[in-house]
Amino acid sequence: MTISTVPPTEHPRPADLPSGPARLRRLLARLCWPLAAVWAFVALVRLLGLHVDRWPLAIEPAVVPYAAITAVIPLAVALLSRRWLAAALATAALVALVVVVAPRGFGGPDPVRGPAVRVLTANLREGHADPASVVALARQRRVDVLAIEEVTPPELDRLLAAGLSQLLPYSSTNPQWIGPAGTALFSRYPLTGVGRHSLPHTFTETLATVQPPGSVPVAIDVIHYCAPVDPDQTACWNAGVRSIPPATPHGPVRLLLGDFNMTLDFPDLRHVLSTGYRDAAEVVGEALTPTFPYLGPPLPKVTPDHVLADSRIGISSVSVLPIRDSDHRAVFAALTFPKQG
Repeated sequence: MTISTVPPTEHPRPADLPSGPARLRRLLARLCWPLAAVWAFVALVRLLGLHVDRWPLAIEPAVVPYAAITAVIPLAVALLSRRWLAAALATAALVALVVVVAPRGFGGPDPVRGPAVRVLTANLREGHADPASVVALARQRRVDVLAIEEVTPPELDRLLAAGLSQLLPYSSTNPQWIGPAGTALFSRYPLTGVGRHSLPHTFTETLATVQPPGSVPVAIDVIHYCAPVDPDQTACWNAGVRSIPPATPHGPVRLLLGDFNMTLDFPDLRHVLSTGYRDAAEVVGEALTPTFPYLGPPLPKVTPDHVLADSRIGISSVSVLPIRDSDHRAVFAALTFPKQG
């Protein structure tokens, strides 16, 4: 009888298998360059002020603050995998993003000699915000000028019924039945030069001039236009962006209030600021406080709502405040208008 033996299959010894740390290093080595490249791309686009019309890259500037917060991730991955060139790229991106974003959290009052004027801008979520909440906020903050966006005719009626006209008796209103398209301006002081600016998709911006006692006249524009939320809206959004009036440093004093659908990292908004405006929240160190979205699916919060003041207007304080049933926070700013004479 013959007995044959088959040699047992050899299995690798534990020592022949990559250890856990070695496998992790290999994974990190594969990830370090793609991660560093993504953060470097965001930083480069921001620093060069590149404008991209194509969706979704059109909204890429909105993620810049989040990129700054998370920029340590590609640096840590590169260091752990000992990829020093990738680490250098990640470090450059980290420094650039922090330098751009961090100053928005620092600042302080910068008033001028002149009448104090309190302004509030509020997006009413296509006419669904609670009107009593808006009126109560205007009363509590002793608001002199109120700009509202996304106001419909029924919402306007509810605001008036809640007592807004008793609080701020002068107004110019352009409500629209298409939910996000209407705007309005209410004031404690008489309004002159009342007008409107029509944009695509029935969006209508309200224009007027206000002159509190002792102040020079100040032209006010209530800003709102399409949001770049999908490819079909991009052309409409671009038309709205191009319609934003530049500052007139040697002419009339101007104040812009509203939902710009742009954060401070959008090159178009930075261009508007360069004409002679200051973002009130940025001046006092509140520009990192988000204003949208506060209803609906949990999405990263951004800051599209702004008070842009002519450089001759002083800025004392800024607060971001909730409005019941609105997906936006209101922006309140205590300003000082230039003194007359």
